[in-house]
This record gives sequence, C-alpha cells and structure tokens, in this order.
Amino acid sequence: MRAVQHDCPVQAYPFGDPRGLELDPRYEDLRERDPLCRVRLPYGGDAWLVTRHEDVRTVMVDPRFSRAAGLGRDEPRVTEYIQTRGLMDLDPPNLTRLRRLVAGAFTARRVERLRTRALAVATELADRIVAKGSPADLVADFGLPLPVIMICELLGVPAADRTDFELWARAFLSTAEMTQAERDAHTGAAMVYMDELVHQRRAEPTDDLLGALVVARDGHGKLTEEELLFLAAGLLAAGYETTATQIPNFVHTLLTHPKQLALLRERPQLLPSAVEELMRFVPLTATVGIPRWAVADVQLSGGTIQAGDPVYADRNSANRDPRVFRRPDELDITRQPNPHVGFGYGIHHCLGAQLARLELQVALSVLLDRLPDLRFAVPEDELSWRTGHALRGLDALPVEFS
Repeated sequence: MRAVQHDCPVQAYPFGDPRGLELDPRYEDLRERDPLCRVRLPYGGDAWLVTRHEDVRTVMVDPRFSRAAGLGRDEPRVTEYIQTRGLMDLDPPNLTRLRRLVAGAFTARRVERLRTRALAVATELADRIVAKGSPADLVADFGLPLPVIMICELLGVPAADRTDFELWARAFLSTAEMTQAERDAHTGAAMVYMDELVHQRRAEPTDDLLGALVVARDGHGKLTEEELLFLAAGLLAAGYETTATQIPNFVHTLLTHPKQLALLRERPQLLPSAVEELMRFVPLTATVGIPRWAVADVQLSGGTIQAGDPVYADRNSANRDPRVFRRPDELDITRQPNPHVGFGYGIHHCLGAQLARLELQVALSVLLDRLPDLRFAVPEDELSWRTGHALRGLDALPVEFS
C-alpha cells in the first residue's frame, strides 16, 4: 500500500467487539483527524478506512471503485474465509441491469399487496403475544418470524422450508458464529435450494417475485441462472436477516429514548420519518462489510487512494457525521432532511430497501398499537447481544406490556 498525503498510523481493525448498539468513539476521532486511515484487518493485510459521509458516498457510487476487481484476491477482511461470490461483487453495467429488472418486478401493485400481507402477519404475531401474556421475547416471538414469513412468501417458498431459510440467512452473514465448514455447508445448501426453485419457476411460472424475475427481460434478454441465484440469495440475506435484526434493535432504541417513543405514540404519522432516523442512528453492522478496490487514483477529503488499493466505507460512521447531521448523536424522529446511508447509496443502494422499510414501518406500528406501555422485562444491562455475526443484534428482547 503506497503513501498518501498524510501520516495516519496503521490501526488494528476492528476496534474491538461492539458493545450493544454503541458506536466506538474512535470513529468520531477518525472523522475529525484521519478521515482516510489505514487499518490492518485480521486476514488479508491492510486497507483504507473511510469514515466521512461525503467520502463514504463517493466510494459507493464512483465507478473508479470496483467490487469485481477484488475477485480472486486475498482481500483484507475480518473473517478467515473469503466471502463467496454474489450480488455485491457486481459492477455496472451488470449491476445496473439487475437493479433495473428487480425494480420492474417490484410493481406498485406487488408492494401494496406486500404491505397488506405484512400488516396481517404482524397483527397475527402480536395477537399471539397478547394471548400468551406478558412477558414476551420480541426476537423469537416477533422479530424473527415476521420477515422470514414475508421473504418466503415473496419468493414462493413453502412454509415447511422456512426454518431452513432462517439458518441459511444466518450463514450468509456469519463472521465467527459458524466455522467455515458449517458456513460453506449451509450456504451451499441454500444455493442448491434456490437453483431448484428457479428451475421450478421456469417450468411453471408463478405470481411471486421470483416468478416475476424468471420471466423478466430487457434488451439483453432474460436473467441468467447465475444472476437469478445471486438475486435470490441477496434478497434472502437482505430481506430477512437485516429486518429480523433491526426490529428488536429499533424497539430497544425507542425504549431507551422514552421521549422519542412518547412522541411517536402521540404522532403516529411520524412513523416513516422515525424509521429513517432509526436507520441512521442504529449502527446495524458489527464491522465493515466488503472492500472496494480503486481502479484509478481517487482524491478524497483525507488524501488520495491510489489505483490497486482496497478501501472500506464505514456507513455507521457516515451516519454520525456532524457535517451532514445536526446533533448526530441524538435520536430525532422528526429529522428532515435525513440523507442517511443505512441502505447504501447510488448503484449500491440495497435492493431490499423497499421491502425492509415496509416491514419496519408495519412492525413498529403494530407493536405500539397492540402492546401498550411496552417496557424491558429485565434490566437493560442484562440483555444478551449476539457475537460472531456481521450484524449487531440481540439474542433475546424480553419485554412486558399492559
């Protein structure tokens, strides 16, 4: 890795196991002092870490940064194993084409149908919680089942296979929770299942999203088998695991910010704004995800990244940048504008963002309506946070309600 226009010392990364939903204070220091800093990861050597909002968006959208350029390399990474190929490894124009076809499949009619179904599923889950009585575990009783039911219905997966989907989604995002052999076995099983599902849709078209993608075409023809597998796996990981993690995280955050929770109860019309603010405020990932590689020299606010260098763009840090967000470390569900990068940005904006927003809005709406006086059932410091996973999340969220 070659010299740039500053003397940022190499720092060991990650900075340590994240504590709950707290963001390590070193990110704030880096944003101010070393916005382009070299970090040494456990495997694969050094990379650049970008922490300012403007620079993070540049890395995500500038064509001089490539994911495909990293294929076959011993990339700097947190995990011993190298991530298997997938949707995130594509660059334009291939990624642009896939995004266009997926956007075409997410018709207004389909999205409205999904909202209606999500409301019905969330209400049924909340009714079961009420019938069972207080206390409840919002992870096992609500956060996990809602998105797995929705993503399986979206892809046309039989109810009997939903338990497998939950395990496979965890495998795609495991960092140390599973061994490499376990992870490979589960992700391999997922891809075999998806391949069979794709072939079924080709033989017998259906009205679910996967069926729509199978028949979708543009000027280059239909999606290939590999492209369909990438999309199905990407929707599984993003459409299920992210939402399953964030529902309990959002409830936890609102319970620890009672004034904001009271405001949301008083003004439920703020729900869309609240979800956007929670996406900004709550750090979803435990570490950075996958690097992009500079294919040309690129000038950022902290210096120059030279061609051939890997770079990580930290979205959690970008979402706390005071250059963009007034009082960034405060939760404000009325915040406008809110240009967060919680769902990515530009060509790398999350394909499942529309579904995630819908489910998160429905989940919070139903929980606040059906579980009045929601509160922790155990002291907050006794909550258990999972480890060995790419996403921050609770093992369980015991709550009480009136």
